[in-house]
Amino acid sequence: MAKQQSTKKAKGSMKVLNDKSMDFLASYLNNASPTGFESEGQKLWLDYIKPYIDDYIVDTYGTVVGIVNPEAEYKVVIEAHADEISWFVHYIDDSGFIYVKRNGGSDHQIAPSKRVIIHTDKGEVPAVFGWPAIHTRRAGKEETPKADNIFLDCGARTKKAVLDMGIHVGCVITYPDEFMILNKDHLVGRALDNRMGGFMIAQVARLLKENKVKLPFGLYIVNSVQEEIGLRGAEMIVERIRPDVAIVTDVCHDTNTPMIKKLEQGDFKSGDGPVISYAPSVQNNLLKLILKTADDNKIDFQRMAASRFTGTDTDAFAFGAGGVAAALISLPLRYMHTTVEMVHKDDVESVIELIYHSLQKIKNNHDFRYLK
Repeated sequence: MAKQQSTKKAKGSMKVLNDKSMDFLASYLNNASPTGFESEGQKLWLDYIKPYIDDYIVDTYGTVVGIVNPEAEYKVVIEAHADEISWFVHYIDDSGFIYVKRNGGSDHQIAPSKRVIIHTDKGEVPAVFGWPAIHTRRAGKEETPKADNIFLDCGARTKKAVLDMGIHVGCVITYPDEFMILNKDHLVGRALDNRMGGFMIAQVARLLKENKVKLPFGLYIVNSVQEEIGLRGAEMIVERIRPDVAIVTDVCHDTNTPMIKKLEQGDFKSGDGPVISYAPSVQNNLLKLILKTADDNKIDFQRMAASRFTGTDTDAFAFGAGGVAAALISLPLRYMHTTVEMVHKDDVESVIELIYHSLQKIKNNHDFRYLK
């Protein structure tokens, strides 16, 4: 995995984000959107993009698609996923303690002492992940947090008291941590994986509209559900849209923080630009178009090599609907699947610019086949 440095773009070469954009980002990130329960976040996202699209569709499981030029036969997708990792109520013991099950790749090691919200039909119920105090643990023989020993305390002393609060097996649990900015340009919060992606494709739609860019094809701005449990939303929507091209954006690891081995994970750094992937699911001619776009617009980027799959919705689009020319542009992110995920604002703007300019290089009926 090698890092590519192109010529550093001039600051202010394109006005990308504004105050309204950042206000939307804060409200979008602060809203809970757990896998399988994304509808409230999807409403916010759809309301934001409506001024920039001609039509939209919503599928049975909640994927939302904004459409520009819906009558066009040639279809290009830009895509992100809307869901965030969470927990389910799994078991309630007689003393009122609540044990959990993952909904997506929730990290058990960060759970102890975290505040949470349990979502019930009666409303939101606050609770905390408890953990034995340091004074009560035996040095050298300490239990470590595991998915099967972490537990919630909602202030109830009996199972009946828990049930009376509206909490039952299957209730979804999220963290309440909210968006903040560190040192002016580091955006921090939970669920940046991958609501930053939904934010970025929404900004692409906005810029196309505000700059009066007329695309010669149908543009489908897709905010998919259920990526965190196996790309399920993308697998469904690709069959409905049956696009010709898909540019997917997600996050990847910033590997320049402590305790990460670059030999295993690669070398990617926040602030050094978007990460462009090489993988079997990435169509090479589309990849070349994106790389040339980055060079032409002096957008710094980094390169990543994936093996059998990217682990993102790129795979679902590439191998769905009879085969779709697909590519992946990733946003470097620190502390993935925690409540303090962090990205660099410059990278966010660069991803938006790269997708925006790449779309303008795609022709109507663009033929990406290797052999013709």
